[in-house]
Amino acid sequence: VQLVESGGGLVQAGDSLRLSCAASGRTFSIYAMGWFRQAPGKEREFVAAITWSGSSTDYSDSVKGRFTISGDNAKSTVYLQMNSLKPEDTAVYYCAARYYNSGAHYLIGSYDYWGQGTQVTVSS
Repeated sequence: VQLVESGGGLVQAGDSLRLSCAASGRTFSIYAMGWFRQAPGKEREFVAAITWSGSSTDYSDSVKGRFTISGDNAKSTVYLQMNSLKPEDTAVYYCAARYYNSGAHYLIGSYDYWGQGTQVTVSS
């Protein structure tokens, strides 16, 4: 599976952005997709996850109520709608895919494939 993120950019606090992650290759075997982020000097952290069927979603406490993850199976694309952005949301955002329902969805090690990342910068 190949994953390509897009939609990052520079915005002001309070603005919105929508990230996209286009999957190609063996997408029919994907069990779930996730979004993670990594700020400078910090470890990569979980943001949101969705099962490929779209039946289940989850969010980190830091983004719950502001971010929404969704998917379009016909386009093999997962989205992350980010509203009410804060400077602390500044990070490189990565999407990831997992084939198996083993391991917690918020763990980096549970995912098999990763995109190259897209930069999101929120100015105050």
